[in-house]
Amino acid sequence: MTDTSDRPGQDGTPGTTTMLKGPTGAGTSPETRGRTTIADGVVAKIAGTAAREVPGIHNLGAGMARAIGAMRERVAGGGSGDVSRGVKVEVGESQAAVDLDVVVEYGYPIVDVAGEVRVNVISAVERMTGLQVVEVNLVVDDVNLPGEEDETEPAEGRVQ
Repeated sequence: MTDTSDRPGQDGTPGTTTMLKGPTGAGTSPETRGRTTIADGVVAKIAGTAAREVPGIHNLGAGMARAIGAMRERVAGGGSGDVSRGVKVEVGESQAAVDLDVVVEYGYPIVDVAGEVRVNVISAVERMTGLQVVEVNLVVDDVNLPGEEDETEPAEGRVQ
């Protein structure tokens, strides 16, 4: 049994959480008694990490999101990157849907990479959360060409 509620996530932003309730009572096994709550941000982090594990994925996030993330990483104390950048999720009572913005490495067949991303994301989210993933949609925003500078790398200054 599951319940969905709107409540702030761990970072204080509004978000939806899914609560998985187990059977209660003395006759049930101890590991199923009680409730487990899974926040949308948790599903997004799992999906983002699983997508990045696939060979041929260079980065996640649309151009502006990657640029802002790169700037945030350069600022002292800005963190080491957001694993859920480029990931949007919708979490229901027992199902989840995932949308990903990706950058693919040049030379990799995009259709094959997209299929591998779907398999890896669905497997990871379902295994770790118990939610059924109904769809994983990908938008390929860019292709990273050989020798092309990554936006997360600091640009070399003109003066040395």
